[in-house]
Amino acid sequence: MSMRTSRSTAALVRYGIALAALIGSAVLGALVHSPTVWGLAPVVLYAVLSLSGMNLLLATVFALLSGILLDQRSPSGVGELLGHSLGDSVTMIGLIVVLGAGLGEVLRVTGVADVIVRGILRMVRKDSAIALQLGVMAACLVLVFALGTLAGALAIAAPIVLPVLARAGFTRSATASMMFLGGCAGLALAPFAGSNIAILDASTVDYGTYVLVAAGPLAVLSILLSLLIVPRVQRRAVERGDDFYAPELAGDSGERSSGKHSRRASIVFGIALVLAVGYATVSGSGTTFPLVALPVLAVVTALAGGLRADAAVAAICRGGGRMIETFLLFWMLSAFFEIVNELKPYDVLLAHFGPTLHDLPALGFAAGVALLGWLGVPGATAAHVVLLNKVFGTLGTSLGITPAAWAVTYLWGSKADTYGPFPNANMMSVLGFAESTRLRTMLSVGWVLLIPAAVMYLLILFVLL
Repeated sequence: MSMRTSRSTAALVRYGIALAALIGSAVLGALVHSPTVWGLAPVVLYAVLSLSGMNLLLATVFALLSGILLDQRSPSGVGELLGHSLGDSVTMIGLIVVLGAGLGEVLRVTGVADVIVRGILRMVRKDSAIALQLGVMAACLVLVFALGTLAGALAIAAPIVLPVLARAGFTRSATASMMFLGGCAGLALAPFAGSNIAILDASTVDYGTYVLVAAGPLAVLSILLSLLIVPRVQRRAVERGDDFYAPELAGDSGERSSGKHSRRASIVFGIALVLAVGYATVSGSGTTFPLVALPVLAVVTALAGGLRADAAVAAICRGGGRMIETFLLFWMLSAFFEIVNELKPYDVLLAHFGPTLHDLPALGFAAGVALLGWLGVPGATAAHVVLLNKVFGTLGTSLGITPAAWAVTYLWGSKADTYGPFPNANMMSVLGFAESTRLRTMLSVGWVLLIPAAVMYLLILFVLL
């Protein structure tokens, strides 16, 4: 009862802060005009509400309303703002997330995701712990790479890999560690993940450059460190002796025969995905390319998998429907950033502090932005990137930060919190799929990767700048 009361009190405090901010914005709107430093008030409100635990969509709406009141927008002007925001690149990222979720559902329904995992596991030696570990990591990496979502991919992979690992004597903690490291490496590489599309859009690099300087090093480091981390976690868990899977799970072979439609759909999807990624890399296609690629991938995979047209449409809509809140979030974010740009608070700050800021070293500035993104910017990963770019992009570029350096900065600033310093949704979902409860172990795994990765990216930034 006391916990419920404390949550209700916290919610009332958040809504009280939001209401007070809206009243203050309405009063200030009648007194100030653009450009004004008061244009930062909606940004501060967004940060406070998000950090306090308010739903991100609600926090964004309150921040947007604050900006509208400061700008003294008429109802028709608000309609124009929202209409214009629908065509903005920020909203486009939200639409890409919806389309990606639709593709993921098609892969699940046609059995392609299942075929991918089982196919990789069949290629590895079951009598070698290291080979099996790398096989499971590769399966998680490839599936997350294809689906663009960590939780969705591991939800499919877990029922297949758990019996195999249980029979091999792996503990729950070791299983969670390898799934986490492999899955997060795949998420960094995923060409059509919303967060990575946001990085490509904000940094203006192509996918090949992104992999070379940003995502690739993280994926390689994750795999190399896993050769030390997972065996260490396994040894400690074995010493405790209370972290093994139940015997009945180990008795499940996990082997299932794949239908011919699933196998055919997997081949078609694999070829289409390679062609799409290759075309995007060679042609330097912009971030609008996934708007075409994702529906095409979904359609050809559905057709190859023997789905009827109505079933294919239903699968795409069912998967995409789960991400409608994310789409609305990015639509509201786009309108929010546009209204803040019209208030021009950064113009005022640059006029006062411009000479001092332009004396900052590019490396220190980039590292500071990444650190702020890691520890200070709330929200979903793609929202991290959008916010960092809107606030610091222009100034950083004027300091000499190159597109490649921005890709590194945005990746680390938006993804570092996946590995720590605190528990997060990705960690908790992996623990759930691995049927593990050792959160402290998962945190230590994240930290062991976090520290060398931070040093690695600092060195890469030093070379690029």
